[in-house]
Amino acid sequence: MINRFVRGVLTVLGAFTGYIIYFYVNNLFESFTGITYIIGIILSSLAGGILLFLASPWLIKKGRDVATWIENELANVPITSIILGSVGLIVGLIIAHLISQLLNNTPTPIGTVLSTVIYIFMGYLGITISTKKTDEIMNIPNMLRRAPLKERDGTLVNNLSPKILDTSVIIDGRIADICKTGFIEGPLVVPEFVLKELQQIADSSLAIKRNRGRRGLDILNLMQKELNIEVKVHTLDFEDIQEVDSKLLKLAQTINGKVLTNDYNLNKVAEFQGVHVLNINELANAIKPVVLPGEEMQVQVIKDGKESGQGLAYLDDGTMIVVEGGKKYIGQDIEVLVTSVLQTAAGRMIFAKPKSMVDKSA
Repeated sequence: MINRFVRGVLTVLGAFTGYIIYFYVNNLFESFTGITYIIGIILSSLAGGILLFLASPWLIKKGRDVATWIENELANVPITSIILGSVGLIVGLIIAHLISQLLNNTPTPIGTVLSTVIYIFMGYLGITISTKKTDEIMNIPNMLRRAPLKERDGTLVNNLSPKILDTSVIIDGRIADICKTGFIEGPLVVPEFVLKELQQIADSSLAIKRNRGRRGLDILNLMQKELNIEVKVHTLDFEDIQEVDSKLLKLAQTINGKVLTNDYNLNKVAEFQGVHVLNINELANAIKPVVLPGEEMQVQVIKDGKESGQGLAYLDDGTMIVVEGGKKYIGQDIEVLVTSVLQTAAGRMIFAKPKSMVDKSA
């Protein structure tokens, strides 16, 4: 039914086109008048109608192929890009119309060509800019909400920047305890792509990964329900970027946020890209009790060390103590004297000697 309707429309359009062509050609050469003119109109209209009637099956098929191709292409394009691309096209055409008004005094052929080029160029430019800057445009409401300054005790201060959680820090769980203490202020942002990664880990066939994923989801639910801090999910995604870490850094740059992580490699990449990172492990190392060479402490030697005669002990916070000559004291509580402290990015190590050995040497 629809094919017949389209074929009829094309036939009428062909007849009308034939009439228009005959009308302009006849006016140009002033060839026919009277009954001859009317016969010419009828014949040209019939010719145009018959031509498009015969060609309509091919035109309908080609039209459907083009429509199917456009539909398949648009299926892979996010709806936000389609909407913003349409808006960009409209804005570009409006600007082109305003510019073309300046060409009214230009001679007709040149003015028409220039106007056409301007319309095509500005329309293309509007679509390109709006689709390539989709993330920034979608973030405009967040920028407007963050822009105003608040007055506090007579001093103007900026709103607190959002803290973006990565997968590792959520699974780690210490972020919930830190938030309870009130040391972290500002909204906590959980990107939607991080939630998807957590869900994939929780659905893993490996028990260890599955437990880690479920722990991460439990931590998020705990923080959202019990903690007195804003936790929100951010839906902005970057479909042209595959890695979650790269998406995190891009999101931080887009919303002017800080990344909360305990991933050492992510920390280094973020520093290189100029993204502010809050590393939980660095915080844990910073708040460990300060131990100075010459101090005495009571420890229990747990096992032997890598070097001959060494013994290993641990503080309550997990700091490893390497006891020189401590192998013979394994399983015993002894007093040791700190000789040196080594601070690294991975943590802190304390080197000590049994106090009895120091006393003997003295």
